[in-house]
Amino acid sequence: MSSEDVPAEKMPCEDALAEIYLLLDRECSPERDAELRRHIEDCPPCLEEYGIDEQIKHLLARKCGGDLAPAELKSRLRASIRQTVATQGGVTVERTEITVEQRTTSD
Repeated sequence: MSSEDVPAEKMPCEDALAEIYLLLDRECSPERDAELRRHIEDCPPCLEEYGIDEQIKHLLARKCGGDLAPAELKSRLRASIRQTVATQGGVTVERTEITVEQRTTSD
């Protein structure tokens, strides 16, 4: 029996949902992208969540498309997301929350 004959272990929904934004932002490796897409296509609840998150991303891009975040903020956010996702598969689970405030100046 070859490894091709053995069915792949089903990805837990928690793992797929933890990486949806990495998938939406095209920040996954090609292999992980394929794994996530296979799971989402076969799992109606995850497909629904993916669709909702995709709509939120498009809405934010439409409403906030002209505002670019500083490169340092983008780097910190990406590092934080990756750290959170990386710890999901291990024994320790770390939850990271970031609050971003938009400040306006009055003339």
